[in-house]
Amino acid sequence: MARILALDYGTKRTGIAVTDELQIIASGLTTVETKELLVFLKHYISQEQVELFIVGEPKQMNYEASESETSISKFLEQLSKAIPDIPVKRVDERFTSKLAFQTMIDSGLNKKQRQDKALVDEISATIILQSYLYNQS
Repeated sequence: MARILALDYGTKRTGIAVTDELQIIASGLTTVETKELLVFLKHYISQEQVELFIVGEPKQMNYEASESETSISKFLEQLSKAIPDIPVKRVDERFTSKLAFQTMIDSGLNKKQRQDKALVDEISATIILQSYLYNQS
């Protein structure tokens, strides 16, 4: 089996998480500057087999698309042109940043470590991916 890769897309940086090859465990991979995201993804898939991209879908509490959806849609167009062979699925990402922050507290990270926005993005991507995996079983 190939890996599943999840993105918590942001205009400045994007958190990335990935499954193991058996698609059982979601783990944080890294956070990259969004302007370098396509380059990173192309390089990653040249090294690892990836069968699916999961991209967070930010929604407001009333289930309408959030303001950031416009930039995500533009990125998804670029992604489908750059890497057309790997499909994309969307997963509701409401509350992932809050869950990521709570995870950092529960893990015993100190205040300075919890202010690392790149780490929050990576943990958020992991939560998005774990949510997808959970809903598949």
